[in-house]
Amino acid sequence: MSAFEYRNGALTVEDVALARIAEEVGTPTYVYSTAALVAQYQAFAGALSGMDALVCFALKANPNLAVVRTFADLGAGADTVSEGEIRRALAAGVAARKIVFSGVGKTRAEMAFALDAGIGQFNVESEPELFALAEVAKAKGKRAPVALRVNPDVTADTHHKIATGRKHDKFGIAIDRGAPIYRRAAALPGIEMAGLAVHIGSQITSLDPFRAAFERIARLARALKAEGLPLRRIDLGGGLGVTYRDEAPPSPAAYAQVVKDMSDGLGCQLVFEPGRFLTANAGVLLARVLYVKEEADRRFVVIDAAMNDLARPALYDAYHGILPLSEAVGAPLTPADVVGPVCETGDIFAKDRALPPLEAGALISIMSAGAYGAAMASTYNSRLLVAETMVNGADYAIVRPRQTFDAALALDRLPVWFHRSNSARARGVSG
Repeated sequence: MSAFEYRNGALTVEDVALARIAEEVGTPTYVYSTAALVAQYQAFAGALSGMDALVCFALKANPNLAVVRTFADLGAGADTVSEGEIRRALAAGVAARKIVFSGVGKTRAEMAFALDAGIGQFNVESEPELFALAEVAKAKGKRAPVALRVNPDVTADTHHKIATGRKHDKFGIAIDRGAPIYRRAAALPGIEMAGLAVHIGSQITSLDPFRAAFERIARLARALKAEGLPLRRIDLGGGLGVTYRDEAPPSPAAYAQVVKDMSDGLGCQLVFEPGRFLTANAGVLLARVLYVKEEADRRFVVIDAAMNDLARPALYDAYHGILPLSEAVGAPLTPADVVGPVCETGDIFAKDRALPPLEAGALISIMSAGAYGAAMASTYNSRLLVAETMVNGADYAIVRPRQTFDAALALDRLPVWFHRSNSARARGVSG
């Protein structure tokens, strides 16, 4: 059951009316449900019961400290892709040993920080990165725990911009080169080979790509262990899809069965990196209608949220449900384009969407916005970064205040020559 539902005609999250948050915090504002976050985590982790498994929340989906802390308190680790995300995970209470550092472009400074922090695993994605990490670790007198990320050349049925396991994608090392590179890595000073990693993409709604990728990495793992090489962990990444509209993704239990079939007899700890699955349907974006523009053959509903607040529709043509905060039972539905105020034709949340009548001032909720929403928000068009709130039962709190104009302007610095010219003008000196 969704944490978001109509009660007495008002769209509610847990025991809080969303209209109350909209009025008290303003719009646009993200709202996250603690109950939904907990339920998703327990569903995923519970399906892995009986396995030696570590669930590491992928911070790229939603790095808000309150969200990360919610999962940390449930025992989760963190999958990170930058020093900033590592710092966020630590600040939220994630144990360093449960932090995985992924990504194709780690800098030496980030490697040094992660080593000093004592993170549990570096997912290394290329030979140059491996050699750089070995040098950084050796200089510090440390050994970096490494999982070699291999690319299994598996095509997942998802948007091409979030597929990561095909041979022409930038991620990982071709699986047929995995064994020789693993052997070489195991002999490098400063490197402690822990295992293998794989990740084939996001929003995957079929088990077949997972099965193909997991079988390939299992074969490689068995071959490496047969050689006597150290291999105690396999990182299977994330990617399990969610329902935005009418998708029917596999259940965590069905996914876990594929994992069990693959890992039988391997004797390895398994690491998972869910992100979207845990947060997407636990969050919404509240917005207010500014204007309704009626043209001869089109109705435009202009709202105060924009593509800088939620980029997924502009980036991926992604679908998000849209609901009025006041239930419109029996109201006629007519097509409308829901658009934002940014000066881009692509600033559109829905096209030809069947919606009830909406007037200026009406409040709406853009659904399934808990993943890659606030995480991707920007200040394009000099718009303020969006506010974020979290609900827990009958309580809610602002977990990231809306940016102020003073704070936004304070980020810029005028170079010294402007000050010199101002001084000269004040003295009446030209040029």
